[in-house]
Amino acid sequence: MDWLRTMAFRLLFLLVSVPIVLLAPVAALFGRKALRGYANWWCGLQVNLAWLTIGIRSRIEGEIPEGPVLYAAKHHSMYETFVLARLLNSPATVMKRELARIPLWGWAARRYGMIIVDREASAKALRGMMREAQEALDEGRSVLIFPEGTRVRPGETPPLRAGFAGLYRMLDLPVVPVALKSGHVWPRKGPMHPGVVPFHFGEPIPPGLPRKEIEARVHEAINRFEQS
Repeated sequence: MDWLRTMAFRLLFLLVSVPIVLLAPVAALFGRKALRGYANWWCGLQVNLAWLTIGIRSRIEGEIPEGPVLYAAKHHSMYETFVLARLLNSPATVMKRELARIPLWGWAARRYGMIIVDREASAKALRGMMREAQEALDEGRSVLIFPEGTRVRPGETPPLRAGFAGLYRMLDLPVVPVALKSGHVWPRKGPMHPGVVPFHFGEPIPPGLPRKEIEARVHEAINRFEQS
């Protein structure tokens, strides 16, 4: 049954997403704000599809602060990218450069205001990331980063990538760690399963801490579900 549900979701995902992405340039004609609203609508549609076809739903724990902050989230699956885009009101998400090269989708992501980062980042590339992050803050948007750098399986707790500490230092903002557990319902391989995905928003961590301290505190906070 899980395979049938998974196949139904994937089919509907493609049928819905292809025309929506193709129409993104039309939404962009009305400005970035319109494009972000359009993208959030698409994200909400995927969340609802996951609920209707698979039986996946979210549970929110903790407080989501008002005003721009730096969110640092665990990353198990695509599911949290959809949920957090809507919950956090179109944050500027740090995205690997490979995704930005996808035809049309990559263009739409740049217009949306994603922050593109090169994993083998040179000093010039890092400065570009910082500049894009500052532009997002100037628009009143928060910044979202998956500081471990990529999706990981449940239970895996790799060290944070170096770019997180640089972004934290430059932005001089509180960090809100986000622990989540989506890999048990949306695994990297195999069928999807019904279940509840918890999202835990931790207490804000103040700016200005030494690198080792901020990395240790964020790493511990985003991995609170990894042993359960």
